[in-house]
Amino acid sequence: MPISRAEIPAEDAQGLVDRLCRDWASAQPVDRDETQARITFDEGSCLLQAEPDRLIVAVESLDDETLDRLEGRVNATLEGLSGVSLDIVWEA
Repeated sequence: MPISRAEIPAEDAQGLVDRLCRDWASAQPVDRDETQARITFDEGSCLLQAEPDRLIVAVESLDDETLDRLEGRVNATLEGLSGVSLDIVWEA
């Protein structure tokens, strides 16, 4: 199962986790606690971990093509919610 990870500098990482969970909760199962969340998609999942100065995101799926799509979906949603262009670098 392919997995990729990104560390995104963020002054309000917990706020981003909160907004992402609210945004996706109507269509996707979301499990969360105070500092992390797991969002389950039909084709994979996304784990979010809020740190004091960054958001750590891990995406996993069944194949590389689907992983690329999920990364793009996470990128677009994060940039939309943050209101700024983020330089997100995914690493395997």
